[in-house]
Amino acid sequence: MISLKIQEIHIYGFGQLNNTVIKDLSDFQVFYGENEAGKSTIMAFIHGILFGFPTKQSSELRYVPKNGSNYGGKLRILFDELGIATIERVRGKASGDVTVTLADGTTGDETLLKQLLGNMDKGLFQAIFSFNIHGLQNIHQMKGEELGKFLFSTGTLGTERLQKSEAELQKEIEARFKPSGKKPVVNEKLKALHELSGELKKAAAKNQEYEALVSDKESIQKEVERINNSLQEVKGEVEKLNEWQRIHSLVKEERWITSEIKLLGESSFPVRGVERLEKVNQLIYPYNAQISSLMERIAQLKKEVASIQPEKELLADESQLLAALDQIPIYEQLTLEKQQCELKVADLEEKISNINEKLHLPLREEEVLTINTNIYMKNQVEQTAGKKQKLLEIKQDLEEKFREEKSALEELEGKVRIAKTQMIPAHERAKLEKVVHVEGEKRKVEYELKAVQDKIEYYQHTHEQDKKTFTKINKQKQIQFLTIGAILLVLTLYGLFTKQWTLLVVGVLGSLLIGVFLSKNLAHKNETKIHQALSQLLENEKKLIQKLEEYKNSNIPAIQEKLDQDNLRKEQYLLLKIKLEQQQTQYENVIRKFEEWETEAAENKEILMKLSSELHIPEYIAETFFLEAFQLIEQYKQVGREKKHLLARLENINQEQANITKRLTFYSKQYLAEEGSDFSKIAFLLRNKLKEEHGKLIKIQEKQEKLDDLEADLNQMKQEQNHLISEKKKLLDEADVEEEEAYYELGKKVEKKSKLIDRLADIGKQVQYSFLKEEEIERLLQIHNVEGLLIHYHAEKETLSSRLIELQEKQAAVNYQIQLLEEGGSYSEILHHYKQQKFELEEAAKEWSVFSLAQNILSKTVEKYKTVHLPRMLAKAEEYLFFLTEEQYERIHLQQSGSGFLIERSDHTLFEANELSQATAEQVYVSIRLALATTLYEKYHFPIIIDDSFVNFDSSRTKKVMELLTKLEHNQILFFTCHTHLLQYFQPENVLYLHKGAVEVI
Repeated sequence: MISLKIQEIHIYGFGQLNNTVIKDLSDFQVFYGENEAGKSTIMAFIHGILFGFPTKQSSELRYVPKNGSNYGGKLRILFDELGIATIERVRGKASGDVTVTLADGTTGDETLLKQLLGNMDKGLFQAIFSFNIHGLQNIHQMKGEELGKFLFSTGTLGTERLQKSEAELQKEIEARFKPSGKKPVVNEKLKALHELSGELKKAAAKNQEYEALVSDKESIQKEVERINNSLQEVKGEVEKLNEWQRIHSLVKEERWITSEIKLLGESSFPVRGVERLEKVNQLIYPYNAQISSLMERIAQLKKEVASIQPEKELLADESQLLAALDQIPIYEQLTLEKQQCELKVADLEEKISNINEKLHLPLREEEVLTINTNIYMKNQVEQTAGKKQKLLEIKQDLEEKFREEKSALEELEGKVRIAKTQMIPAHERAKLEKVVHVEGEKRKVEYELKAVQDKIEYYQHTHEQDKKTFTKINKQKQIQFLTIGAILLVLTLYGLFTKQWTLLVVGVLGSLLIGVFLSKNLAHKNETKIHQALSQLLENEKKLIQKLEEYKNSNIPAIQEKLDQDNLRKEQYLLLKIKLEQQQTQYENVIRKFEEWETEAAENKEILMKLSSELHIPEYIAETFFLEAFQLIEQYKQVGREKKHLLARLENINQEQANITKRLTFYSKQYLAEEGSDFSKIAFLLRNKLKEEHGKLIKIQEKQEKLDDLEADLNQMKQEQNHLISEKKKLLDEADVEEEEAYYELGKKVEKKSKLIDRLADIGKQVQYSFLKEEEIERLLQIHNVEGLLIHYHAEKETLSSRLIELQEKQAAVNYQIQLLEEGGSYSEILHHYKQQKFELEEAAKEWSVFSLAQNILSKTVEKYKTVHLPRMLAKAEEYLFFLTEEQYERIHLQQSGSGFLIERSDHTLFEANELSQATAEQVYVSIRLALATTLYEKYHFPIIIDDSFVNFDSSRTKKVMELLTKLEHNQILFFTCHTHLLQYFQPENVLYLHKGAVEVI
């Protein structure tokens, strides 16, 4: 199992991105950016680093930087088993030079990278783990069964390649042959061949003699070939005999020399042995005189070297002496620096004096240097001084505010007093309100009187109308009741006579009820009620008139106006009272702020006194010039430290000068005859002394070098003399002799054998160009009459040539007759055309069989995939689809024939892919792609790269697909988008905002 997660992207130069680093990529990483912000560039960069940059011949974009920056970059990837690995790829060979560095320091190239990626290639990775909106757009463009095949191809390979391959193979097959077709190539060739076959049979029927002539032609041809073969054999024998005549004397000489060499036998003798021995003897003798001369010269040089002896102690101390001499310029520089330091010290003391006059502190310089002026103390001083100044400003503002608020408060108090005096006293207002209340009662009584009078008038009018109406109604009711009574009487009598007691009871009861009703006077009862109501209303009218007489003499309008004006004054009084309370609150706030200011000022003063005590600043100075005093102390300390540093430097200068003086005095006393206090003179004398000793040393070295050269020459001559002697002995040993005379005799014998060998080599060179083989040479050595044999072969050659001419003439005649029979070549043309068409048909059939076989292999492969691998993938795809469609679609079935899917809805209705809505078809596509990555390629936990593949989904579908992606535990998700509405589905820390030329991590 291979599991990897991209943790960091570092782009040196790729497209528009340069020197871009993206760190800490999450398990679900979102890249958001507008168009041309670099999303496609980052995707192509990941593909390029993992699998190589596109070549120049490739149709893919190469993203080579236009600004000439370094092409490439690196990825930091976490492998579960190996830890962090860095994969770097830069410009180089066709796909770039890659370097892989593992966590343990192991490095490798493309081979190691392929092992880490499990030999996954770029095409398969893009098909399985990287998909974009183009896959979904293909769904929108397809119709009919194409959509089902596309989804099946996606489930097989991750892309539509299977569908395209099937379509291309079928197109190629149909372009070559169809059972009922006419235009395909094989169909056309078959038709043309059938027509030519008929024409060929017709042409052959016209030429009955053709076959016999062809048979004669073939027999003549065979005879011609046999004679040609015999003629070639004869010519070959003639050539061999001629060659033998040329080389037979050389062959015989070669055989004789070989036998002579065998007689001389084998003997070991150095190559050019005689010449080499003579040369060694000539070189040995001159060496004796040269060796004697060299020994005399060596003895003389040794005497001269012994007479020159340098002062070794001085040379041994040369480095220390020169170092001491080199210190003289430093001594002079130190003298100048000492003068400058003394001047600076005087200047600093003047500054300290000035600062002391300003501070006037009763402290010594050492005590001032111990005062704490660190950053914290400085910050406290600045804050305290600043706060003191701020408090003074606040006090001024508060005093001004106090005067304003006090003046406003006094003004409002005066207005309140005036408003209070202008209002009507309470007891007078109560009287006036009572009078106004009486006026209200009067109006109420008037309203009630009018209402009573209206009712009296209504009842009087109604009483007259009711009298007439009731009289008329009573007459009509009496007639109706008398009629019903008569009917009931008849019914009673009928029941009595017929003894039907029920009718008798009903008739009696009905008669009684009618009698009771007629006995009541309804009109009289109603009239009594109206009379009682009218009497009550008249009594009320009388009482109300009497009450009105009591309210006639009051001036109500004037009193009401006075009360209204008093109400206005009362409202103004209340408003002024509220303003007075608010102003009182503001006045009290100012007083409270004064109190707070005093507390804060006291605290600040306490801090200031504490700090001034620590800084040894008097209170009267701290009160006014606290910050300035602190700055002067800082300046005092700085000047004091600088003075202290200069004094220390002066002490060091004095020490260094003393050391230099001590060393120079020491060398002067030890190596010079006279002493002096002038350092320049001492340096001059010591340098001359060193020069003289070096001159002696150089002379000794020169003579020693000559001595070494002479001794080396002597050794070389002795070695060369010994070498020559050993060479001479070696030559005698190689010849296996002890004396020079025997060596020379043996040399003559070897020289003779060498000449024979050289001659044998010359003969071999002449014979080696002969085409005769060894066995033929042995055979020819047995022939004694070569000339007679040549004559015989020449005669046979003439006979065969004559016979060949006859056959050729006969063959020409037969060919002429065949040509006539073929009617000017029509038969041969048809036959040639027939064979050409037959050949073309065979080639076209081969092409058709190749594509047909490929289609068959592809179908078998797909069938095996459908039965072995596809069910597991479909089970996972069904799970994803069930989740994405919110349980509306639950199963994905294979088509019984061909390639394609059937989608089963929750109500068990089956749909072909083209019958689904576009959104549902896209959900099927996403389910299959994700299932393919998590099942068939479950051993490869590679990042899944998605580029804006869900922009056509509504909010509900988008939410579901995002939830599904978060459930993919083993795969890192890299999601690229340019749509802001998708960002709501992600955690803010997982979103990288891409801008043109920059990356912002939120």
